[in-house]
Amino acid sequence: MAVVLCLWLAGPLGAQQPPVHYWHHGSMPPGAIGSVQLQRGGPLPGFFQPLQIKAPPGVAISPAEEGGFRELHAAPVTLGLLIGQVYRVRVMNIPMNPGLEVFPTIEVIDRLYAPPGREQQFPIVVQLTMEDLRFALDGKFVTRVIYLEDPQQAVPFQDDPYRQGWFEVGPGKDPLAVADHLGRPVAILRMGARLPKNGAAPDMDFLFGCPPLVKYVPSEQAPQTPAQDETPQPPAPQKAPADAVRQALYRPWR
Repeated sequence: MAVVLCLWLAGPLGAQQPPVHYWHHGSMPPGAIGSVQLQRGGPLPGFFQPLQIKAPPGVAISPAEEGGFRELHAAPVTLGLLIGQVYRVRVMNIPMNPGLEVFPTIEVIDRLYAPPGREQQFPIVVQLTMEDLRFALDGKFVTRVIYLEDPQQAVPFQDDPYRQGWFEVGPGKDPLAVADHLGRPVAILRMGARLPKNGAAPDMDFLFGCPPLVKYVPSEQAPQTPAQDETPQPPAPQKAPADAVRQALYRPWR
């Protein structure tokens, strides 16, 4: 099914639909897309969208707050993030890479509409795979667009509840444009080799001003990812890009 999806993206999708002019593209700097989204008004400005960061067992995560990286939390970590802001995250204790760290950014560009009072039960999920962490540690750049599937185009198969499906976007394609065709983009993860000039006291430009966030206490009933599933795999493994840039799309959890 996944192979057919990739072929479909490269062929009939572009042939059957008319050209579309996109105001946004995946190469825009962090914060540019979200700031334009806020101009739409409505229920977006000021809303803290729950977002859960998942990672391989043992990985520790520290979101930037109050001018630095303070508390470490074992993954998964659930945060409430403002739409349109950019959040810097410190990722440590990466398996088989002692002492190495990566500092991805997360930009929430749209919200979910969960039942009132149950927003924490339906977070946007961002999964850091071991493969992508190694990719970033090698000095390469990873862009992931998380989107909600269009029910009219959703692939009819049951997902593994412990793995978030994803696939790579072909060379020369804009991941944000592809996500727009398939559904509604809601968040963008960018991860590469950029490090703070001073690890003990990173500057506010690096931290994007440390926008406010909400920390949620993890639920004891929340299912934990089995240790043997530390690296979610894509439905159809593909060769990594050769140009030191990876672009991929995440399907939402069902």
